[in-house]
Amino acid sequence: MIEVSHLSKSFGDVKAVRDISFQMRDGEITGLLGPNGAGKTTTLRMLYSLLPPDQGTIRIDGMDPVTDALEIKRTLGVVPDSRGLYKRLTARENIAYYGELHGMGKARIQERIESLATTLNMQDFIDRRTDGFSQGQQVKVAIARAMVHGPQTVMLDEPSNGLDVMTTRALRRFILDLKGAGHSVVLSTHIMQEVAALCDRIIIIAKGRIAADGTQAELLERSGEQNIEEAFVKLIGSDEGLLA
Repeated sequence: MIEVSHLSKSFGDVKAVRDISFQMRDGEITGLLGPNGAGKTTTLRMLYSLLPPDQGTIRIDGMDPVTDALEIKRTLGVVPDSRGLYKRLTARENIAYYGELHGMGKARIQERIESLATTLNMQDFIDRRTDGFSQGQQVKVAIARAMVHGPQTVMLDEPSNGLDVMTTRALRRFILDLKGAGHSVVLSTHIMQEVAALCDRIIIIAKGRIAADGTQAELLERSGEQNIEEAFVKLIGSDEGLLA
């Protein structure tokens, strides 16, 4: 469970996030949408304690990312848009390294790697160096690395960027399985088909503020549109986000 209240963040004269409040519940997939520069990435970085907020509060499972940063990291699994794999290490070594950072024992790490490799269909490349991996392979390793310690809250930033159709379908099934297991899943994406297929609730950020927050049905009713893409455009008052 994530609870955000009156959150703000500025960089010099640029107000990236302006007094936003929302909730992201366990057992739900929450879509975080907005055009480039809207404040999505800044918001995510504050949630996973990379940036401190200027004002407002964040609670993740009752903990504050500012004062409980280490504890928060134990409950979070983060897949950043950059992936950030260590190219000289194999997929297995990348995942194991993160397990070690979380204080896991070697036997438990290997058990988790085998389980995740099976779930994500990584057996063919689990012991290859990640240098030269395809987009799909990189995403799978990044997800396995984020999930190795069994986090309750999972944050995915543009996870399907550059993936082929089959890998995208497998990724969506995995995300739905996380929801089914009771995890809180945060999905930041520009792909409206993905939002329509996966998200229970949608938070739209525009110009650092919450432009809309609700279920797909609620946003469609509020906008008077028939699909989520048109609703998104109408609610942010621009089509700039669709060109990103």
